[in-house]
Amino acid sequence: MSSDSFNGVRLTVAPMEGLTGYVFRRLHQSFFGGADAYYIPFVTPTQEPRFTERQLKDLAPSVNRGIHCVPQLLTRRPEDFVWAVRALLDMGYDEVNLNLGCPAGTVVAKGKGSGFLRTPAELDTFFGTVFDTLGDDIPVTVKTRLGWSEEYEFADLARIYSHHPIKRLIVHARLKTDLYKGDVRLNVLQDALPLLAMPLGVNGDIVTVADLKARLAAFPRSVELMVGRSLMADPALFRKARGGEAATHDEIFAFTDALLKGYTAAFSSLKNAVMRLKEYWFFQQFLFENPEKHIKRLFKARTPDDFFAALDAMKNELEIRPEPVYGWRKALG
Repeated sequence: MSSDSFNGVRLTVAPMEGLTGYVFRRLHQSFFGGADAYYIPFVTPTQEPRFTERQLKDLAPSVNRGIHCVPQLLTRRPEDFVWAVRALLDMGYDEVNLNLGCPAGTVVAKGKGSGFLRTPAELDTFFGTVFDTLGDDIPVTVKTRLGWSEEYEFADLARIYSHHPIKRLIVHARLKTDLYKGDVRLNVLQDALPLLAMPLGVNGDIVTVADLKARLAAFPRSVELMVGRSLMADPALFRKARGGEAATHDEIFAFTDALLKGYTAAFSSLKNAVMRLKEYWFFQQFLFENPEKHIKRLFKARTPDDFFAALDAMKNELEIRPEPVYGWRKALG
């Protein structure tokens, strides 16, 4: 569906490791639609100039056919970024994104993701090498946080980003040290807008259609609104934004069944598929009224039979909400 129905702004699905892989992407588009693009959860290119078989399971054009996908890379080595971008463009992708936002401890300890933001001079050098090698017209975009621990850091980062031909900057308006706590620091992004030369995307704390509209009103120059966890809770969010219907009770459980079948086939393991569905339902629970008792039983399920029994009880007894409750931030905090 064209993004013209939302003022020409792209509505995109954030990369979430373990949740927005090719099984989810294909089924979400089939059941709910509304997304202009799905970002492929971050891939770490190695010094060997080729993707691993495991990485290709999510990157292969054959599993993403008919879906507009943007692969995201996680690295601080320009030479690894360069070969990976070339390989992805050869595979037919029209954009490659650099992850400068992931706050996970295992990632930032290696100076990657938002860990790269601690060394802005090295980041500047990274971009200089990348664009000197690939050229200014290469379709590289960036997803970033505001900085490591202080709001003032973003002004310097904005100047670095604007010094290079980055095609689009998607900003999650939190610091690395915020993780997912507290409100997004929209004032910091607002103050830095005059420093940003490239098209802007905005991400963070967008839960409802009203939030999408409010974020666009606050940042009218935005060309992209990216949503992650909220779309796990309400997979029909973008459909609603385009004037479509809210998710129905039966639709959600049919989607869950399809995900379970898809993951079982992908993993060749029902047990592993059930574990993945538990991750998904951590967010999905917030679209239902009073799910606490049922979700506790679902998470405690030790066997697939226990899981199916808990899921059947939820299907028979839970009532769906028109909008999700923003409960996962407290749960993650």
